[in-house]
Amino acid sequence: MSYTQRVIEAVKAKDPDQPEFIQAVTEVLASLEPVFEAHPEYEKAKLLERIVEPERVVIFRVPWMDDNGEVQVNRAFRIQYNSALGPYKGGLRLHPSVNLSILKFLGFEQVFKNSLTTLPMGGGKGGCDFDPKGKSDNEVMRFCQSFMTELQRHIGPDTDVPAGDIGTGGREIGFMFGQYKRLRDEWSGVLTGKGLTFGGSLVRTEATGYGLVYLVQEHLNCNWDAFLGKTVCISGSGNVAIYAAEKAQQLGAKVVTLSDSTGWIYAPEGIDVDVVKQIKEVERGRISEYAKRVEGVEYHEGRGVWQIKCDIALPCATQNELFIEDAQLLVANGCKIVAEGANMPTTMDATQYLQDNGVVFFPGKAANAGGVATSGLEMSQNSERLSWTFEEVDKKLEGIMKNIYHAADDAARAYGKEGDFVAGANIAGFLKVAEAMMAQGLV
Repeated sequence: MSYTQRVIEAVKAKDPDQPEFIQAVTEVLASLEPVFEAHPEYEKAKLLERIVEPERVVIFRVPWMDDNGEVQVNRAFRIQYNSALGPYKGGLRLHPSVNLSILKFLGFEQVFKNSLTTLPMGGGKGGCDFDPKGKSDNEVMRFCQSFMTELQRHIGPDTDVPAGDIGTGGREIGFMFGQYKRLRDEWSGVLTGKGLTFGGSLVRTEATGYGLVYLVQEHLNCNWDAFLGKTVCISGSGNVAIYAAEKAQQLGAKVVTLSDSTGWIYAPEGIDVDVVKQIKEVERGRISEYAKRVEGVEYHEGRGVWQIKCDIALPCATQNELFIEDAQLLVANGCKIVAEGANMPTTMDATQYLQDNGVVFFPGKAANAGGVATSGLEMSQNSERLSWTFEEVDKKLEGIMKNIYHAADDAARAYGKEGDFVAGANIAGFLKVAEAMMAQGLV
């Protein structure tokens, strides 16, 4: 049994109740066998045993009072996964599904994603099983203040810099930042995704979706192709999906689907992004509203986005949303590229099927790194007390995504995996972390 397989089996034995984490570890480590054949010193240093264990896991309760005067209690986490490259960096997810397995998987992936950006950021993740949907602004504020009262002990601009994620938007980041500033008596770049009036960066809202499209665009450009005239299917209707749709259509593509947890829409003539923004960002409504406002649009309950014929598929909703049967439909309908806007939205068997059938597949740690890259740019602006223009940040983001594409491509070629961007992204991200860990000794 190979070194990587032994570590995968050890993780399964140690954490059998953490399926998402096991899936992430398996997906990454399975790509790394040629690296350890070339670098036996990594095995001797037990790099994998060290890298699959978080440096620190913080679990705490969050008591808060709802508008009826009832005390509520939620469970929260912060996973400080790896700081070899810089301060821990990763989002805070507020959703009932949050648990240790999901956050460990996200933190583990974040280590390599942040490495790919080339910015000095380690990897971390956090969150709480609190659901902001249906809560009043005052309830969200009371929760965020209680949450930050404990979290502030463990974070800081040179230690751990959280950001937004599912359920954690500008409103939540603002409340958390205000409480941190109040408790610590300091203004610092401790959170990213802040409002533009208090240290936030332009392009941060658009960054993950735009970055996803920039990476695919670079692949198309390198193969004498373009988005112009392509049909694109997108799942989700949050920031990533909305701004991926916006940028793809700016480049001449036609985006025909979006979805949320209740259902999905099919717009044969293309999505009107402005209408989606009004429904999802302003009204916080359901995607079904879109079909009521725009003629010629179909709304369907449940799942089904991937049955629509397309050239490019961008899963941008949540983990494990694109299954083997969806992959079979995409291949049968002639899809040529799948790029993950969400974190691990494609199951492992679906990923393998897509690759085996000639679909170019870009994993989330490469394709959706634009969000954390722009968070890193926000950290830079905060440190310098500067504010860059939209065009400056957007240009830097595009450059980072192009570099990620070529880093993954080059690593795949160097280790005999040409065309395999999953292996390429994993290898390129891992090598930088591995070199830093080796240089820093047994820590």
